[in-house]
Amino acid sequence: MDIQELLASAKTQTFDLFERKLNTLIRENYHFSNLDEHNRKVVLEIVKKHLANIRNGYGISSTVMQRETYKLYQNRIKLKLTEQDLADIKEILGLFKK
Repeated sequence: MDIQELLASAKTQTFDLFERKLNTLIRENYHFSNLDEHNRKVVLEIVKKHLANIRNGYGISSTVMQRETYKLYQNRIKLKLTEQDLADIKEILGLFKK
């Protein structure tokens, strides 16, 4: 499953099913293999906040993505995020960008 299939079926899925498929996508994609469970939860929390827009086909806007990544960058030490983790999270959020 790729991100386009996930987004196409997002409108008809519950959040739990969407979360499971997104987790599988992140786990199986070799680009994001360095993300641990905590980092995946961070991504899912951001996606959950904007799920209504994603489900309606609007995606995550550039402004929202920039604001969310800035918050992560500010709290990177508290969240124990490395620069690579931040880059991967930004790339994952970019997949939801419209």
